[in-house]
Amino acid sequence: MINLKSLPEHPDKALKNIGWDWMLGTDTAPYVTEDVVVVKEEEANQYYEAAGTLYDMLVEAGQYAIDQDMFQEMGIPENLVEVVKASWEDDRQVHLYGRFDLAGGVDGDPIKFIEFNADTATCIPESAVVQWAHLRINGLDDSQQFNTLHETLVAQFVYLKRANNDLTPSVLFSTMRGNPEDDTNVAILQEAAREAGFDVEFAYVDEVEFSNGDGIFKQDPENGSFIRFAYWFKLVPWEYIGYDEPELAALLTSIVKNRKAVILNPAYTLLFQSKYILKVLWDLYPYHPLLLQTERYAIPHKKSVSKVLFGREGANVSILEKGGEVSEKVDGDYANQSKIYQEYVEFPQDKAGRSYQAGVFYAGEPCALGFRRGGKILNNTAQFVGHLIE
Repeated sequence: MINLKSLPEHPDKALKNIGWDWMLGTDTAPYVTEDVVVVKEEEANQYYEAAGTLYDMLVEAGQYAIDQDMFQEMGIPENLVEVVKASWEDDRQVHLYGRFDLAGGVDGDPIKFIEFNADTATCIPESAVVQWAHLRINGLDDSQQFNTLHETLVAQFVYLKRANNDLTPSVLFSTMRGNPEDDTNVAILQEAAREAGFDVEFAYVDEVEFSNGDGIFKQDPENGSFIRFAYWFKLVPWEYIGYDEPELAALLTSIVKNRKAVILNPAYTLLFQSKYILKVLWDLYPYHPLLLQTERYAIPHKKSVSKVLFGREGANVSILEKGGEVSEKVDGDYANQSKIYQEYVEFPQDKAGRSYQAGVFYAGEPCALGFRRGGKILNNTAQFVGHLIE
């Protein structure tokens, strides 16, 4: 059972002050709540250890997938295979950050790996700022939280700069238009890069210029000149680029291979983003205590969850009973993708029957915990709930 505590001061006021209205919820339940999940220190340490162990296992699984040429099974577009391999083999291509989604971890429930958001993970503002501010506004000590996300991101950018000391520390951040949530996520990353000593600019993806021979540019609106950037952070999934923008995929492959720019997150994060990696992990580490059995088919004699390889926010996820009949599902835009089937596990619940999934950020090391709550399948209506270590 989830142990909740309601803090008297709601984070809404702080969010309004900084203009993060998208978090407040209008026609739905508020996205952030006055509740926090009470976590024991030992449980917080277990989340930290689990994320570190899982990341090491993912690296092994990624190498195995490359060695076995598993790109097609993993759903990775053929036009991105070259840049996936090139970025994987170059240690200067740093994986900036990602977020593990985990079941269990509280009240004696074992931690189980659900999936890893390796490429374009969001929830940064909620995890780094909102839950921290929630403690502060209620007069609590922020050391009562597993949350060093901002500081760890700064350290990652410092490391990135050192690893690529032949490049100018200038980074262009991009999102797709019309997604204020994405813009806010990127704003936190921009601040971290700035603190690490980068020159930082922002442009929507449609404003960015890509040159095969020279790199990645933004046009200066004042004088019309083009400014070149040595790094490009895109909150645009790699698989979208591969499937929907083949010309851009070819340009980015050339830019990475010719060292005209470093792209964040690197293309090899597709190996971790594809949910087929869950099947690879199970094959390499069968019955590992952090893993759930994962197959290419509905698991006989076990309740399972079907997931598309590159689905997001719970879209096109179904819960299957032991006989294979669907008991619950969420529709979405990814129905034509291949699927994997993961052994079903119950999320911890509160007294009201709401389910909780832990999210642990990884940026060179595990660095922040937060929770999302909702129904049995957590989709884009799920709420964010911070935590308090007692």
